[in-house]
Amino acid sequence: MKVSRHAKIIELISQYDIETQEELARRLNDAGFKVTQATVSRDIRDMKLMKVPIDAKRQKYAFQKTVEEEIGEKYIRVLRDGYVSMDMAQNILVIKTVSGMAMAVAAALDAMRWREVVGCIAGDDTIMCAVRSVEETVAVMGKIRKIISRKDER
Repeated sequence: MKVSRHAKIIELISQYDIETQEELARRLNDAGFKVTQATVSRDIRDMKLMKVPIDAKRQKYAFQKTVEEEIGEKYIRVLRDGYVSMDMAQNILVIKTVSGMAMAVAAALDAMRWREVVGCIAGDDTIMCAVRSVEETVAVMGKIRKIISRKDER
């Protein structure tokens, strides 16, 4: 019952701007889950939900990002901010960065733990990234392009 209730909570907070425990309890009861405010309070704590701003005066329940998700976003930001260009030589991916950013970008790439990437060596503004095969080098370039292309969406 708890698992299905938690799934329903995920659905509800994704669908509606739920501002209070009472509102969440009401919506759960309307959906056929017989809950009290105390049950909802425990569920919120168990699921690590948090309140995020809707506007200047209101807040709603949302999922708290895990440490891994936050770190992943930081690495993506480092890659976007430091990236200049890339080219390949067989299974070696050469990435040019802003001066002084190569080590940070290489660390970000290593932290992404892409199966295709064996490892990276960084200088001041250049990274040599060893990839398992030529085909996988092309795939990694595609992944990087996808991340970089979202730079303008921020």
